[in-house]
Amino acid sequence: MKKKIVGILGGMGPEATVDLMQRVLRATPAQDDQDHIHMLVDNNPQVPSRIRALLEKTGESPGPCLKNMARKLEFWGADFLAMPCNTAHYYHKEIQSAVSIPVLNILSLSVEESMRRKPHLRRVGLLAATAVLNLNLYGQIFSAHGVEALAPPALIQKRVMSTIRTIKTGQYDEEVFTVLREAINSLMEAGAEIILVACTELSVVSGRLEASVPILDAAQILAEHIVREAQQTI
Repeated sequence: MKKKIVGILGGMGPEATVDLMQRVLRATPAQDDQDHIHMLVDNNPQVPSRIRALLEKTGESPGPCLKNMARKLEFWGADFLAMPCNTAHYYHKEIQSAVSIPVLNILSLSVEESMRRKPHLRRVGLLAATAVLNLNLYGQIFSAHGVEALAPPALIQKRVMSTIRTIKTGQYDEEVFTVLREAINSLMEAGAEIILVACTELSVVSGRLEASVPILDAAQILAEHIVREAQQTI
């Protein structure tokens, strides 16, 4: 009998991958090294740009690269996979088709947790990359539950995207939090009953975000599910 091994498709971006690993460590009830989760991590920053492929239509698809990463992780011994990038979940079905082990879905897990936290949820505010919003990745799942997914106004969302790029550099200041507070306030004014941090770059700084409604973090939800899944013996 042994615990399951998680394989992480990382590098999108590298700091978000490290953030997920830290969240898994903190979420694991461990008294010793041996109690922690065995993680195989492909922290690959060379995955083709999701933005150029999906929004700008100028770049190659990340799909083949992600499928290759998934196959390698399965070959190396992973029992299930996780991917700390919301936008890359556009390719979730493609990745799942390439392997025989489960690929966790941060989108569906986050929707399920949102509904669990607030069973009669009607409106959720998304802090996400523009690609996630334009592709309606969360919206289509929330709508199946009768929930409206809200996005910040276009001008504010443009600033959110700039903030995401800034966080990727690792060099950011208080302006990041000013922009995110503005986005959160706009979502609450539109009627959001929950704020969902649905970008793993924003998850890097989400611990400092505040609102008068609950703030859920997709990266934290994924991390906690990884721990639950990995603790099942095989």
